[in-house]
Amino acid sequence: MTDAVAALLADPRSALVALDFDGTLAPIVARPEDASPVAGAHEVLRSLAEQIGMLAVISGRAAQEVVDLSGFGDIPGLRVLGHYGLQRWQGGRVDSPPPDPAIDRVRLRLPAILEAAPDGVYVEDKEHSVAVHTRPAADPQRALDELGPVLRRLAADMGLEAVGGRYVIELRPSGIDKGAALRALVEETGAATVMYVGDDVGDLPAFRTVRALRDSGAVNGLAVVAFKAARPGETAEVPPGLREAADLVLPGPDAVVGWLAGLLAML
Repeated sequence: MTDAVAALLADPRSALVALDFDGTLAPIVARPEDASPVAGAHEVLRSLAEQIGMLAVISGRAAQEVVDLSGFGDIPGLRVLGHYGLQRWQGGRVDSPPPDPAIDRVRLRLPAILEAAPDGVYVEDKEHSVAVHTRPAADPQRALDELGPVLRRLAADMGLEAVGGRYVIELRPSGIDKGAALRALVEETGAATVMYVGDDVGDLPAFRTVRALRDSGAVNGLAVVAFKAARPGETAEVPPGLREAADLVLPGPDAVVGWLAGLLAML
């Protein structure tokens, strides 16, 4: 960890800092459309963007949705990669391919599959993917465990992949993940230092990319997990896969902003 921080401080213009949005810069909320960044996030990110080589947000949401919810659109030079890198927002413009037709077929099948699902389970339509959330259910883990096998079969039947998270299973096109998105940014910028901050299993590919690039000697790298219980009774323990991938664990979005502010103070 100290090597990456020292490298960023020594040459901030060769650094790439990328972050997830939900759970990392914004608290997890019951309704995705209600998400907003924690206090101070905008100011810290704006100051950081002015001093480093590139600042990016990589999210499973649509790129424009992240910009609209976050208010980050005026941060200079910011890149927002949506749908795990499928979309890119930059300078007010979104580049996006058309949705995979298989997602339409999934939409048609889901109502019958979820007809007997517990109360509170709902579908978030992301245009390029669909996510089934169980967090509002009385027993979200049980609901997730019951729906998981059938949703994974549906994804396989449609040539998609089903990716799990904290009380969510998302059906999306195969071969798209935050690791590939992060690697593309590294190649684009030629960054010598790479930091990635995320909170869920969807961020694991990005953490693995940081580690692979660091182990190869290509970059100084740092993987940071932000983890905080999102509802009463939810365990505050970081899932093992995330803990093992992380160089540093921070207790949620407020701590992420505080940590970034500390970096800024040293620049």
